[in-house]
Amino acid sequence: MGLSLREGGRRLRDREEERKKLFRRSLKVLVLAQIFGGGGLTAGVTVGALLARDLTGTEEAGGLPTALFTAGSASAAYMIGRLSQKNGRRVALSLSYFIGALGAAAIVAFAALGHLAGFFTALFFYGAGLAAILQGRYGGADLAPPGERATAVSRVLLATTLGAMAGPNLAAWTGQEAARWGLPPLTGPFILAALSYFMAAFILFTFLRPDPLLWMRAYGPREEGEEGESPPSLPAQGVTAGAVLMVLAQLVMVAIMTMTPLYMEHHGHGLPQVGLVISLHIGAMYLPSLFTGILADRFGAIPMGILAAWILLLSGLLAAYVPGTSLGGLAVALGLLGLGWNLGLIAGSTLVSAGVPSSQRARTQGTVDVLVALSGASGGAFSGILMGHSSYGLLSLVGGLISLAALPFLRFRKDVPSTRYTEERGG
Repeated sequence: MGLSLREGGRRLRDREEERKKLFRRSLKVLVLAQIFGGGGLTAGVTVGALLARDLTGTEEAGGLPTALFTAGSASAAYMIGRLSQKNGRRVALSLSYFIGALGAAAIVAFAALGHLAGFFTALFFYGAGLAAILQGRYGGADLAPPGERATAVSRVLLATTLGAMAGPNLAAWTGQEAARWGLPPLTGPFILAALSYFMAAFILFTFLRPDPLLWMRAYGPREEGEEGESPPSLPAQGVTAGAVLMVLAQLVMVAIMTMTPLYMEHHGHGLPQVGLVISLHIGAMYLPSLFTGILADRFGAIPMGILAAWILLLSGLLAAYVPGTSLGGLAVALGLLGLGWNLGLIAGSTLVSAGVPSSQRARTQGTVDVLVALSGASGGAFSGILMGHSSYGLLSLVGGLISLAALPFLRFRKDVPSTRYTEERGG
């Protein structure tokens, strides 16, 4: 009996050491992929509205690219969730990045041909890259201890900053290179996106072995809510609160961000200034992950979610009332918009991850991200309509106020405890 206990203890220690080693390795691979993914993400954000305006001749079409690629992201998120549940993160994420790369390349081709139907269809497939970027954050948490999930999520998101901030500032240069090849200058960032997404797909498919989700499911400790047990009610409330928070944060962020390049152009700002503001905004979406994950693990996801709602309100108010000629004012407003989104995404992702066991996690995460992506698509579509019939100021004000709808789901909830381990599996 004593020998059996000693062997069991040794096996647990060996398994824990293996988990820690795989956790570090998986994070490195995911981080590298996210850097390239971030470079691909920013093409649609920076020039999508401008390219659609040029191709259609109407500014109301400016919101369509964001609506379409976020709708594509919703479809891809559903695919990633189901495919991850069956085949793991490696296959699902690399496939989604590859589809995004094909979509970006098709955008360049159809824009050069002036083929509107093909251009808008390609934007839908380009959105698969966005889904891979966002779903990648969950991969960072698969092997993390329960009390470090928010920190792990934030590390993966942080890596997106490097590519995401570089992309908009390369818009002018890539545009010049596209023009040299006889292509519309605004397609330049999408050429960069195609290359970036392809590299992210290659990195994940080649190096994310063993798959973190599949390893955790096979060898990780059993968690509450598995083996057919009903999940505890408090985590279930946390999943709802986390989902609502992420949905609203995405809606507000996308709606205001999408119309900012057009608004700036109306007030005399050129592409370099637009690229600067968007790069600062995207940097604020991801760079705060240096500390937001640590804070969420230390103080709880609920307080961080409440803070996110108030920051989003402040960003909407600033965007609505600072002069359109004020580059600094718009940069601050868009920076706060990115920060509020970051806090909401980290807090919401942590609540969702903690609320379901690993046997159900990927499917639930995929479903939640479908809702998040659809909210972004709605924000992109209606932002163009609202701005076309009213003003950027009203759009920003309405967006800021919408963020407060998350508070009833957060204010009266106790924070959701980390999912607890019960025993080892996979003996």
